[in-house]
Amino acid sequence: MATDVTVPTLGESITEATLGEWLKQPGDPVAADEPIASLETDKVSVEVPSPVAGVMGAHKVQAGDTVEVGAVIASVEEGSGASAKAAPAPAPAPAPAEAAQQAPASSGDVAAALSPSVRRAVLEHGVDPSTIQGTGKDGRITKEDVEAAAASKPAAGKADGGAAAPAPAASPAPAPAPSGGRNEERVRMTRLRQTIAKRLKEAQDTAALLTTFNDVDMTAVMEARAKYKDLFEKKHGVRLGFMGFFAKAVCMALKDIPAVNARIDGDEIVYHDYADISVAVSAPQGLVVPVIRSADAMSVAEIERTIGDFGKRAKTGDLKMEEMKGGTFTISNGGVFGSLMSTPIINPPQSAVLGLHRIEDRPVVVNGEIVIRPMMYMALSYDHRLIDGREAVTFLVAVKNAIEDPTRLLIDL
Repeated sequence: MATDVTVPTLGESITEATLGEWLKQPGDPVAADEPIASLETDKVSVEVPSPVAGVMGAHKVQAGDTVEVGAVIASVEEGSGASAKAAPAPAPAPAPAEAAQQAPASSGDVAAALSPSVRRAVLEHGVDPSTIQGTGKDGRITKEDVEAAAASKPAAGKADGGAAAPAPAASPAPAPAPSGGRNEERVRMTRLRQTIAKRLKEAQDTAALLTTFNDVDMTAVMEARAKYKDLFEKKHGVRLGFMGFFAKAVCMALKDIPAVNARIDGDEIVYHDYADISVAVSAPQGLVVPVIRSADAMSVAEIERTIGDFGKRAKTGDLKMEEMKGGTFTISNGGVFGSLMSTPIINPPQSAVLGLHRIEDRPVVVNGEIVIRPMMYMALSYDHRLIDGREAVTFLVAVKNAIEDPTRLLIDL
């Protein structure tokens, strides 16, 4: 007896998704509620659990297909999976010339289960995926795992005092191009990437985008963090980072300059008396932007705990769609990737986004003397239809003042 696997409810107003990848192949044993496929929606990846325990049946759709909520995508048969695995007839024995090219079958199985982006990374770096320990959900290999394995390859060759490492058999990834070849690969854009592209282009086409810059001396915040980080982590169970300071400084500045926290709706301006701060965090499928609800009512510790939780669940794909809806203002920290300066694009229907960048020592003039200070560039991109230049500059200066004198965060100045 077979049980149908259907596309689950994906959230309010979401009626379809793209099948990202199959996590179970026909004949594989599955447990009840074990993930068997992943779906990509406009915001997050969602795993499809098996409704019953049994053996994975036939796939009714392929990776990359668009599926609607309630559609049947596969079936789960009764049984343990052993007989199903043995059912297919054995393949003919390969000719001797072919045998050397067929590498271990387990490596091929691993390669077949990889997502498109990971397969591309395996091909680019020439690593064997069967030797990689996956850090993703359920031990799946991520692009970062492949890059880490590639980075460790030279060191591995020298680990035995210069002895040459045995050459691997054939790579389980697609055969590399001949030396000097010029190849192309077409990979279907994920639904998330399609949505990001569409929204960013809409922002450029709709808003009158302008970016204002300022720099901030990070000395005081870095000293406070160094002094209290151990006590902070011991008491609150989370590391003290810089985002907590910036989020509090932003919330204070938004109260003083409410237009930066507003949005345009038709011919009306919608002002918010709360600050829901969207924060960009890195996930295997790209940047996602969960929202810190009522950040203006939170302490630095509460903000850091929330951001830390978002970061962990973004890596495992456990963020919920409702956690990414809304938001009145966005903070994007490109500094973690080494960015010196950028002009971020707003996240509609929001009207502004604050871009943070890397901290580096630079000579600055303080009290008539040239000194070396840890400086950071800040960039505020905003919709000039709603926010005037004076308001944008005033907002940035307010954030700058709060960061350079963190006492202002305590006494609301």
